[in-house]
Amino acid sequence: MFFDKAKIYVKGGDGGNGCVAMRREKYVPEGGPWGGDGGRGGDVVFRADEGLRTLVDFRYNRHYKAPRGWHGKGKNMHGASGKDLIVRLPVGTVVRDEAGGELIADLEHNGQEVVVVRGGRGGRGNAYFATFANKAPKFAEKGEPGEERWLDLELKLLADAGLVGFPNAGKSTLLSRVSAAKPKIAGYPFTTITPNLGVVRVEEGRGFVMADIPGLIEGAHTGAGLGHEFLRHVERTCLLVHVLDTAGSEGRDPVEDFQVTNRELMLYNPDIAARPQVIAANKMDLDGAGENLIRLKEAYGEKYEIFPVSAVTGDGLDALVYRVAGLIEGLPREAQLGEIVETPAVHQIEPRFNVYRQEGAFHVKGKEIERHVVMTDLENEEALERLQWIIRRMGIEDALRETGIKEGDTVKIGLFEFEWTT
Repeated sequence: MFFDKAKIYVKGGDGGNGCVAMRREKYVPEGGPWGGDGGRGGDVVFRADEGLRTLVDFRYNRHYKAPRGWHGKGKNMHGASGKDLIVRLPVGTVVRDEAGGELIADLEHNGQEVVVVRGGRGGRGNAYFATFANKAPKFAEKGEPGEERWLDLELKLLADAGLVGFPNAGKSTLLSRVSAAKPKIAGYPFTTITPNLGVVRVEEGRGFVMADIPGLIEGAHTGAGLGHEFLRHVERTCLLVHVLDTAGSEGRDPVEDFQVTNRELMLYNPDIAARPQVIAANKMDLDGAGENLIRLKEAYGEKYEIFPVSAVTGDGLDALVYRVAGLIEGLPREAQLGEIVETPAVHQIEPRFNVYRQEGAFHVKGKEIERHVVMTDLENEEALERLQWIIRRMGIEDALRETGIKEGDTVKIGLFEFEWTT
């Protein structure tokens, strides 16, 4: 079953907690702190795999969480880091952030890897916090939670040549004749509702991948007839083979069909419409095809190469295949990859923290302070004193006073609430 869209949740592993331990050995009085650090949580890594052709696995399994890091132990033993979670995706998958739509990765090469969420840092044991003033700290950090997010996966087939044209023009039949692909073929429109791939062998050592894109209709660029579902697969092809029902067996004019389909490609993405294109004048074995072929050559013969073919009988397919192979080999490598071009995002420098009042509470926002809070053991008096020291050093106390905080007011940092006291 072919699925080309999915929405999944990914989470990096949480960091392991640091350990509180003291060195207790014979003849070593007051040995001092000896607690080890927690291990780092595993990352979630996406890897492109050319052996996959669909996103069907993500229809049934939508949650992916990397292992957490091990906790630190006594004798200054650090916890092991969690293993990275490798998630295999088909080559050609585009990964975007579900919330903002930001492009995260375009997996266009076999074996390409990208880290989509990172594991949390392991908490530091009490041995780390020993100072001249406090030689035996009795607190340690908790592990940092791993990153988490929802992602949109979109598969855009990687093919050298794409068959485009109106429904029932003979695209599936043509693909089945020139490759080993076995698409569904029937005598009614929209027989093909999902793209099909086939490897076309020209001769020893030569060949290319051809995609049968489901039929486009007028208005496809607006989504009509599942237009967007079909058109995005054309984005990856570097050459288009426009298949026409030259005999007009469906009651349509092939000259007009060519204009309509190219207009839809132009309205969807001008870059696609500008790619090299040849015309496969199909169904030449039927009555009326000869007259329409003359009209096609008069209308488009100077701009496009036209190949009279019959996908049913096989006539003319060899000439078409060899010409398509030659054109593909002559195109630059960048065009064959069909790389997605994105406008780089402008990242503004964010302030260290923000303080504002909302719904009767004072909110403190900032990645640094939120990380400190979540990694602090709030039940431990020494750990809480250290957090208060960090808040003062960062200038958050002064910012809260400037905002008008008073005794007994509520302060929210991340998911935690505190009562303000002086």
